[in-house]
Amino acid sequence: MTKTQRIDTTVRETILAQPDVILDDTDVMNALVAANERNMGGNIVDLRGIAMERLEARLDRLEDTHRSVIAAAYDNLAGTNQVHRAILRLLEPSDFEAFLRDLNGTIADSLGVTAIRLVLESAEPDASDAVEMLGDVLCVAAPGFVAAYTSAGTDAGIPRRTVTLRQVKSGGAALYGAQAEWVRSEACVALDLGQGRMPGLLLLGSEDPHQFSPMQGTDLLAFFGGVFERSMRRWLA
Repeated sequence: MTKTQRIDTTVRETILAQPDVILDDTDVMNALVAANERNMGGNIVDLRGIAMERLEARLDRLEDTHRSVIAAAYDNLAGTNQVHRAILRLLEPSDFEAFLRDLNGTIADSLGVTAIRLVLESAEPDASDAVEMLGDVLCVAAPGFVAAYTSAGTDAGIPRRTVTLRQVKSGGAALYGAQAEWVRSEACVALDLGQGRMPGLLLLGSEDPHQFSPMQGTDLLAFFGGVFERSMRRWLA
């Protein structure tokens, strides 16, 4: 007859006095269940144990989902605050020169991007020169440049969008200048500058290849672009 090993008296009394401590400890309960399965032998299927394992797996997935949702909510809130700060700064300048200077300064810092470029189409530049830089921010381009640039790398059947997010190997040298080699992703915000005016384009270039991706939402940038359009119409009036 096999003699059963008795548990230490102190441990036994502790368990009897506080059984909830054992039930709440996941590692201890898993060890007890595993010991019970070994005692039952390999020919017996413990349906209760299988059900518990499945429930634990579902709980782990649910917790991962909750963490992902919470992280996404914080990221969205942070993005909203960034755009709001940039818009407030966008409305402050009292002259167009300060407006352009802030684009590649405090506004770029608020949005967390490496460079901002404003492209305006004009019928005056030579069509052979796609882009002509006027300072660090403003670019003048030949007619049709905005449509061609925003649709580059996309299928012809896909309709144009107001905001295009994409990853790039490097930004266009004609647009980003010395910063082109650092640009790894960009947001292209098409601008409607009003009736009788040619279209414009706002480019946000980032060193982070994951900051702008086609899988991301564009609502915040579309809102920012709408405010920017109205500011530009005021300056062009």
